[in-house]
Amino acid sequence: IPPSMMAQSWMGSDFTNDDLLKESSIVVDYNHKIIGNDTIEGFDCYKIKLIPKPEAAIVWGKVILWISKDKYYQLKAEYYDEIDTLINTQFGTEIEKVGNRNLPTKLTMIPADKEGNQTILKLVDMKFDKDIPTSFFSQQNMKKVR
Repeated sequence: IPPSMMAQSWMGSDFTNDDLLKESSIVVDYNHKIIGNDTIEGFDCYKIKLIPKPEAAIVWGKVILWISKDKYYQLKAEYYDEIDTLINTQFGTEIEKVGNRNLPTKLTMIPADKEGNQTILKLVDMKFDKDIPTSFFSQQNMKKVR
């Protein structure tokens, strides 16, 4: 997916392609600042502001994350545009074991400008650290995977 499409809706949902693909790096492409503490769903959280670095090709003008202090779960995220308008709020809930990790398995994205709308993704199964042969990514194999 070209960078110009990363801000577009994923399959008509409230998630963007970038929300799911995470082509940008939260560590490399943003400057971070802890701006407070909060409690989300009973978890003590750091409230962290992410501002994209000038050279980064980023969809959002600013992101605010709520990360649990104990297990580092991302429990809430607010996504803002370049003029500091809230666009979407995402919640991570229902922490369960998926694959070999515990993580929020229900992701709810709520657009700020569409009252009553939301998109829910439920993670059912995931495999981590699985070896994938480079031949899997050939053009011929990608046509078969469709």
